[in-house]
Amino acid sequence: MKLHHGTPPDGTVRDWLDARAQSGGTAIVFPETGGTLSWQQLQAEAARIALDLTALGINKGDSVAVMHPNGRDGVIALYAALYGGFRATMINLAAGPDAIAYALEHSEARVAFVHPDQRDVFDQAKPAHLNIYLPTSSTSQVDLHPLQASDDALLMYTSGTTGRPKGVVHTHASLLAGGWTVTVAHHLTAQDRGFCVLPIYHINGQCVTVMGSLVSGGSLAMVSRFSASQFWEQAATGEVTWFSVVPTIISHVLHAKDDPAPAVRSRIRFGRSASSALAVETQTAFQNRFGIPIVETMGLTETAAQILSNPLDPARHKIGSSGIAYGNEARIADENGTPSPTDVEGEIQVRGPNVMKGYLKNPDATANAFAGAWFRTGDLGRMDADGYVYVTGRLKELIIKGGENIAPREIDEALYQHPDVMEAAAFARPCPQYGERVEAAVRLRPGSSATPDDLVALCTTRVGTFKAPDCVHILDELPKGPSGKIQRLYLNEMLYGKS
Repeated sequence: MKLHHGTPPDGTVRDWLDARAQSGGTAIVFPETGGTLSWQQLQAEAARIALDLTALGINKGDSVAVMHPNGRDGVIALYAALYGGFRATMINLAAGPDAIAYALEHSEARVAFVHPDQRDVFDQAKPAHLNIYLPTSSTSQVDLHPLQASDDALLMYTSGTTGRPKGVVHTHASLLAGGWTVTVAHHLTAQDRGFCVLPIYHINGQCVTVMGSLVSGGSLAMVSRFSASQFWEQAATGEVTWFSVVPTIISHVLHAKDDPAPAVRSRIRFGRSASSALAVETQTAFQNRFGIPIVETMGLTETAAQILSNPLDPARHKIGSSGIAYGNEARIADENGTPSPTDVEGEIQVRGPNVMKGYLKNPDATANAFAGAWFRTGDLGRMDADGYVYVTGRLKELIIKGGENIAPREIDEALYQHPDVMEAAAFARPCPQYGERVEAAVRLRPGSSATPDDLVALCTTRVGTFKAPDCVHILDELPKGPSGKIQRLYLNEMLYGKS
């Protein structure tokens, strides 16, 4: 398979993995263990497991769940599902048990790859029919399912304002296009090695680093999780030339005491920031201290990650902007779908080969997400005369904590499980560490003895520590509109004044 920078990749992930195996070379190194995985080894392992799954009767397009952190076994499981023509269903390990159970049930996963550390969570959350993949000794001769670029490849769940996660379906074509947009924007080549510190069950880790390396023919240094104290040491051991992170990680690295060695500084061409807005002060301080340029970008789960990026040339950076479109088209439009004039705020919309097929088993949500061929991001922004987009707000009420989308209603529903909670509304509070943090306000029934700590503990149990509110405010009344709907967007001002 050959990469043409003017057109998106053709074929399937299977085709591209076969081509990389024939070319040879290293696919992934693991700085924490010293292990390596060549393209040939990755292809052979993926093909072997794919044949095994086929022999087990897993049909083309069936969901295959992957509950693994970053690592050798997890990335092989991912590629095995893709290689076999199944729908790789990446389970967010940071989600609470309710969300994991919903994803496993809703996806109708036929089999699951489960890391030993996730076994207890899996056993608690799994539907009765779902079992862990175990290699078989079957000697039956089977052929892999035939594959086309339009076939389903990836299923990844993302929070929405409804509170229920939506299952985003990508085809082989859109998944590969996600890696292609990154390759084109950042001029990735076979000599590049990305630093995969973000989990591959998030679209950034999945498409930017994993698919980016597959399409570009480069390689990855993959670690199990981000560590501020080991970031530069792992970058040195892995011999990385670029990295993709979120603003929270940039802030953590900036405030850590360690500096990269001169050889690391000279080897790393750039770092990229995505998932939420990067503070201008943080970007400037990072670049001044470490001498490594940060490229600000924008992407979504529904667009196989990147839709916008600042050019690689620092002279063309516009700090504060998410950049220009690469590999797809972006526009600003009003509520009627009419393109907005230059520098006039509207909704950011995108169309291109990297846009999702749709939301699994949710045709209404899929229809509402598009204005004709344009995907509606739900983000507000403006575009300048040079095509640079500036994000100005969000139509949706999502809370973005450390680059992770959190639906306020999911927190509301957890709070409503307490018998004394009469009204509940979660909201975003500005936070220097995570960009935004979760807080909530409730109205309790008269005479209740429930405390804020009780309610935080309830949320922690239901949705996990990361999504649980940092604090819960107990109020006599929550702000409401004329129809009686709780107005969560007024809570920040009501509780903290204008800030």
